Amino acid sequence: MDMADRVLVLNTGSSSIKYELVDPHTRARSAKGLIERIGQEQGRLTHHSGNGSPYVRDRPFPSHEEGLDAMMGAFAAVGPRLEPVAVGHRVVHGGTRFTEAVLVDDEVIAAIEELAPLAALHNPVNLTGIRLARKVFPEVPQVAVFDTAFHRTLPPEAYTYAVPSDWREQFGVRRYGFHGTSCAYVSRRAAAVLGRDLAELNLIVLHLGNGASATAISGGRSVDTSMGLTPLEGLVMGTRSGDVDPALAGYLARAGALDAQQVEYALTHQGGLLALTGSSDMRAVRARDDEEAKLALEIYARRIRKYVGAYYALLGRVDAIVFTGGVGEHDAATRAASLTGLDRLGIALDPALNETDSAGERAVSPAGAGVPVLVIPTDEEQEIARQTLARLASPPLPSSIGRS
Repeated sequence: MDMADRVLVLNTGSSSIKYELVDPHTRARSAKGLIERIGQEQGRLTHHSGNGSPYVRDRPFPSHEEGLDAMMGAFAAVGPRLEPVAVGHRVVHGGTRFTEAVLVDDEVIAAIEELAPLAALHNPVNLTGIRLARKVFPEVPQVAVFDTAFHRTLPPEAYTYAVPSDWREQFGVRRYGFHGTSCAYVSRRAAAVLGRDLAELNLIVLHLGNGASATAISGGRSVDTSMGLTPLEGLVMGTRSGDVDPALAGYLARAGALDAQQVEYALTHQGGLLALTGSSDMRAVRARDDEEAKLALEIYARRIRKYVGAYYALLGRVDAIVFTGGVGEHDAATRAASLTGLDRLGIALDPALNETDSAGERAVSPAGAGVPVLVIPTDEEQEIARQTLARLASPPLPSSIGRS
């Protein structure tokens, strides 16, 4: 592999750094790793270089800076040589300012920082990774790739909330959408599996993991998506409630003396499957055989069916349903329950294909199905690397690009 083709992809979380060294031209991955439990009493670094067993170090990582130093140490210890042509960073929220990947400079950093109120859990730690990587690789271009950018094509009738105009104009209240890098990747791969041009396809992408979303895609463009101003809206998730009555916060303020921050925290961190069953892990819920778990699973699947039906009506024609994400890729029962009763729409599963344990791209619907149902493993790191190289190959964006 030509060293010049390698992109280091960094996904910096609140207590972790996930990284991969990839070539988006060949989809080859020469190294990947995870530093977890940063800032906790005991952390772990796991580095896969393709040379035998993983390189593992268990020790405290008091800060992200020490975590990134440990990553550099792992590359030095077991390889491969780390000389990336660029570093691509996942950034969750780009607001209306960033509608495509951008080269990072001081102005971009300041703008991402200004957007922090829209993604308080994500943008600040994403910026931590960017700042550290600029120190470690001062001569290497840094590119920010935004989860929200894929949804820049949402029409006004999809992104506009019926709320006071000063909320929309002054505070940027609107639908932004998330899981954009995943949607971009799996929609292209779905077109490849179907042997058709993405520009002619209408797809419904169901990204089901600890976070979950549904997206309607027409001709490769997002036309509606279930997540909104934040990643809280939409489907039932691991710890997020998804759709609830907007009056809930006001009601709980009156009835339970809860303030807005308490309600937001509960809906984000104590809702979803966790609230319904005591566990946020679909595998643990699926393993149970009690009424509480059965109800939670039906609520989870019913919400997905509602969005599939709504997006079918919105698109008018659907060429494929695409499942991705940890649950979407690996939980056959969730796929089956989510599409139950949709036979009249041409949507059906082949039970044998659906239940076959496979990690690859595949159809799980009968041959000749009116609406093929696909399982496409997502690869957000490949998509970030692809967008990073595309940004480097394109003319520089004006400094005011996308500014609202």
